[in-house]
Amino acid sequence: MVCLQGMDIAGKDSLIREVFKSFDAGRVVVINFKKPTTTELAHDYLWRHYKALLEKGQFTVFNRSHYENVLVSRVHPEIVLKERLPHINSISDITETFWENRFQEIINFENQLSNNGIIVVKFFLHLGKEEQRKRILRRLEKPKHQWKFAPEDVKERGFWNDYQKYYEEALRKTSTKKSPWYVVPADDKVLCRYIVLNILNEISKIFSDVHYPELSPEIKENIGQYKFTLLKE
Repeated sequence: MVCLQGMDIAGKDSLIREVFKSFDAGRVVVINFKKPTTTELAHDYLWRHYKALLEKGQFTVFNRSHYENVLVSRVHPEIVLKERLPHINSISDITETFWENRFQEIINFENQLSNNGIIVVKFFLHLGKEEQRKRILRRLEKPKHQWKFAPEDVKERGFWNDYQKYYEEALRKTSTKKSPWYVVPADDKVLCRYIVLNILNEISKIFSDVHYPELSPEIKENIGQYKFTLLKE
């Protein structure tokens, strides 16, 4: 399970496209987590993330992830009120203890996945504020890219310092041996993709049971015959 987090326009979409373009398309599923739907809000906040997981042997890429619940929800705590949680009736009820409990719930979630054979890897694409400004301007200046623009991209820049503070805390408190965080510089898109790809490659070497699919002995023995049959056509 590959989790990608980062500020708006950090390059998550293009990274997914470039890093995973040579993977077997049937083995990779990308989940883009947007604002929770009414159905999702009727469940606990981790439900939609459990639901998105694939079977073992496949790649799930979370474009944004369960960490939105300790990042965006922390910058805008009114979001938590929509979850209809017991004993949370106003923003004043959302204490530091609430967030500490949520960090632990996330760690428990990832530990459960890891204990059941799912490799969890988390990347924070660390984009600079000035680089984000330039990317938003480029998006606005090019008509073919304007469809990607959302007013929230500009509005959320006003909370930049809050996001940096809460990202730092979330990464520090939830980077574990089983589910580590990797902070990747994202101002240079090519370098960012290269680093992520190399980390994934190195991780795959650690696990002895991760390898390329192999042909059955019967097919191996008859490869010459299959080639001969096709060449005769």
